Amino acid sequence: MALRFLVVEGNARAERETHRRHFGTTYAEGWAALLSALVPGCACDIVCPADEDARLPDAGGLEGWDGVFLTGSALNLYDGGPAVARQIDLMRAVYAAGTPAFGSCWGLQVGAAAAGGTVVRNPAGREVGFARRIVPTPAGREHPMLADRPAAFEAPAVHLDIVETAPEGTTVLAGNRLAPIQAAEIRHDGGLFWGVQYHPEFSLSELAAIVDRLAEPLTREGFFADVAGVSAFAADLRALDADPGRGDLAWRHGIDAEVLDPTRRTAEIARFVAHAVVPAKAARGRA
Repeated sequence: MALRFLVVEGNARAERETHRRHFGTTYAEGWAALLSALVPGCACDIVCPADEDARLPDAGGLEGWDGVFLTGSALNLYDGGPAVARQIDLMRAVYAAGTPAFGSCWGLQVGAAAAGGTVVRNPAGREVGFARRIVPTPAGREHPMLADRPAAFEAPAVHLDIVETAPEGTTVLAGNRLAPIQAAEIRHDGGLFWGVQYHPEFSLSELAAIVDRLAEPLTREGFFADVAGVSAFAADLRALDADPGRGDLAWRHGIDAEVLDPTRRTAEIARFVAHAVVPAKAARGRA
């Protein structure tokens, strides 16, 4: 039987449409396309809990999906408000339903906060472009999420916030200088969550679109000397996406197959499906 996934869009309507104008899809639509490529024949539904009129499933309804995926977002958890609260409540229902869930960036933060963790603006500053030298913990080296990752690796990333305090039931799987929790497993209320602070789902072209949109703050924060530098970096990302064999550009930006090879870049997602979703579906079938 085909797998059925629920993709939880983290952005409110205005931000979704802005991303669509710059890249062609929303975050959730990009996730759905990736999952369809990784898991041929799967069915993907999208829900947008940041919207006031969103119709959200409860724990009973969530049992109808085999896996839940939480996208990134331009929101900040510590700002609060209904758009944030609805996402926390939905994630709590996911835990209660026992449906395995995976989240990237904002998704990790929501997964942690829903289980009792805390999220703050990163005192070390923004991480953008690539998360550098992500190092698996001893637990991470043994965990199926990171089983094939090297001793240190890079991944697409863009975030201002981090999980400061991990909730009870968390196993930290990887970290780096800017984010001590770059990957984690959380077990809470009978549910299972895998999350990463980076973005394995992002193509380099999608990362380029986001960097272009952030040109002014990235220049102001000193990542680039001027807006032209941002544009040049984004152009390199698009060129690498079109031709991953451009060794000159890979060398310039210090990235390798862990980013350039789509199979390597998205390995955490494929492993989540294989090691969390499929066994959970089989167990439910036996029950």
